[in-house]
Amino acid sequence: MVTGDASFIKQINRSIIIGEIVKEGFISRADLSKATELTRATISAQVADLIDDGLVVETHVEHNAVGRKPIMLSINRKVGYALGIDLDYGQVTFMLSDLLGSPVSSHTVELHTTDYSEILSILVEEIKKLKHTFTDTDHGIIGIVIAIHGLVGKDETIHFVPRFKWKNIHLKVDLEKEIGITVHLENNANLSSFAERAYIHHETNNLLCTTHYSGIGLGMMMNNEFFRGHNGFAGEIGHMIIVPEGISCNCGNKGCWEKYASESSFFAHLSELKNKQMTYEQVEQLLAQGDEEVQQLMDKFIYYISIGLNNLINMYNPEVIVLDSELLRIYPNALEKITANLHSSISHYHSLSISTIGRRSSVLGACALAIKHFLNVPTLNLPVEQK
Repeated sequence: MVTGDASFIKQINRSIIIGEIVKEGFISRADLSKATELTRATISAQVADLIDDGLVVETHVEHNAVGRKPIMLSINRKVGYALGIDLDYGQVTFMLSDLLGSPVSSHTVELHTTDYSEILSILVEEIKKLKHTFTDTDHGIIGIVIAIHGLVGKDETIHFVPRFKWKNIHLKVDLEKEIGITVHLENNANLSSFAERAYIHHETNNLLCTTHYSGIGLGMMMNNEFFRGHNGFAGEIGHMIIVPEGISCNCGNKGCWEKYASESSFFAHLSELKNKQMTYEQVEQLLAQGDEEVQQLMDKFIYYISIGLNNLINMYNPEVIVLDSELLRIYPNALEKITANLHSSISHYHSLSISTIGRRSSVLGACALAIKHFLNVPTLNLPVEQK
């Protein structure tokens, strides 16, 4: 039983109610009372406040039974917009979603600089444009979350972005001064894991998501919270050594996982073999044609992914593991081949899958996290409605 200050208890009850309405999509007051174990009087009072605030709407459902039409409650998805931003090397993606995480606008701006002040100006300009364009809701932009491809501390200071060569950058503070909206920063792999949990894997509390693009990142959801480590830097799994004295890495070590199992490493090796830059479409075509060089390189890619996964499984004993890689999505039977390489009798996990969200996972996760902060709910189960 929750005890304490009345306003604190009211806020907890509000969060529980909102979370259940989001989870169910449509729910009656009676069913809401049963699901939350709150009294009908509490439900009625809280729902009235939520309707007044514009967060919840009522819908009369048609039915053939005798009696009054049931009144169903749902989140007013049009009450505001969440802004997710993926700040990557060479480009920055801006996505607006409604309050149930469905994208309503998305565009990408190319970056031709790594200078912090120039990129800050671009972010401010684009956010102000969106802020002034999307004014058709009660709350406007309800929050902003930015995916950072580097180390973000628990205080949301950017400690290091390798490809930008940024160190100890206070982007959150600088942006909030300029735009007047709450901004949160999070590691891109963490946001990918959050997207997988919020949109797809609703039944798990423990999820790992590895991203295999320019490097390898690891997002970890433990008990529905990010696992960050002591300073917030946990998840730099791409620099786990899997080949002693192997290929040199920019981190200073040799044989790091991302030198063997990232898509950038795959395409670097493939370009050397073919003497030209290759695309995903060309890889898919060559695989369909039975090209032996591409087939062998893909088999090596999968082999090294399996080595790293075996280590992760033994370290974390996760319930769900999601692999985010476009190469794996286009490679027939990739999942079966990876699973066949996981031989250890002491490795335990419940499910292993390839992401169906893909490259948009970090920016969708950013939108979802902004929604979670705004609604102030402990968990967030969103419908699968990405466009």
